[in-house]
Amino acid sequence: MAGHGYQTGRLNLPFVGICTFGKYPYVEDWDAIEADVAVLGAPFDFGAQWRSGARMGPRAIREASTLFAFGHAGAYDHEDDVTYLEPDKVRIIDMGDADIVHTDTVKSHANIETGVRAALAAGALPVVLGGDHSVNIPCINAFSDQQPIHIVQIDAHLDFVDERHGVRYGHGNPMRRAAEKPWVTGLSQIGIRNVSSTARDGYEAAREMGSDIVSVRQARKMGTEALLARIPEGARYYLTIDIDGFDPSIAPGTGTPSHGGFLYYEILELIDGLTKRGEVVGIDLVEVAPDYDHTGTTAILAAQLLLNTIGRVMHQRELRKGAA
Repeated sequence: MAGHGYQTGRLNLPFVGICTFGKYPYVEDWDAIEADVAVLGAPFDFGAQWRSGARMGPRAIREASTLFAFGHAGAYDHEDDVTYLEPDKVRIIDMGDADIVHTDTVKSHANIETGVRAALAAGALPVVLGGDHSVNIPCINAFSDQQPIHIVQIDAHLDFVDERHGVRYGHGNPMRRAAEKPWVTGLSQIGIRNVSSTARDGYEAAREMGSDIVSVRQARKMGTEALLARIPEGARYYLTIDIDGFDPSIAPGTGTPSHGGFLYYEILELIDGLTKRGEVVGIDLVEVAPDYDHTGTTAILAAQLLLNTIGRVMHQRELRKGAA
């Protein structure tokens, strides 16, 4: 990666240069993607029911990710004794943002879907930066011509509302829309807690349509291994992470914070186990709203989690390839 490492004579410190995700190369032409991972911004928050601002999430996550710009040597984890994201093994690019047409949900969602389809057509792992959780709807739509997927959702809210006041494509609807898709084999909904935007009938419908719902307290009581055992083994996983799945003490920068959430290592260990249990084929991280993130810690959490997740997904792919 020319211009991306110490060998060029530049330190390339976090506050220097253009804020692509992780300082990886920007590819404007979506028909010319040559990468293992393609990051797409989806700065859309018209689906939010209360506090807006998640449209600024992709920029905040990208800026925070420059702190972890590991392009020169990869990211060594001494606990795992693994160097993740080695530049000669993992090619990551930033596609920029899907075009958002203000007040037009249908067109904006269609543009997001186009971006995800372009990543998939190039054989890259799509990683989408939201935006509110409604951006998951076009992400899942983009998998219509792929092999079946199982959705793993980390979230405070069930997001299983069918329709409310005519709204079917807001940030309270995405898991319901996903469950309706024939290529979605089931959902693992993890972290769901407290008073929810989804009524009781939504929970009943979710279970009837193939959802396994686990709260934070239930997850902690059973432990990570038991939680992983509830997720179908050997499946193709689509991972959708709402930042409000984390406790607002570490993730205050979101529109609908909910106390009693997960801490960082609880989720990282779950994701690490998930990458070993099956193949993660798509990722979105949503609902980072930087205007409520006065110390920048929420955006840093999002960037750190995504880079660690991408590293583990690609490391497990390499191991499977070596074992084949």
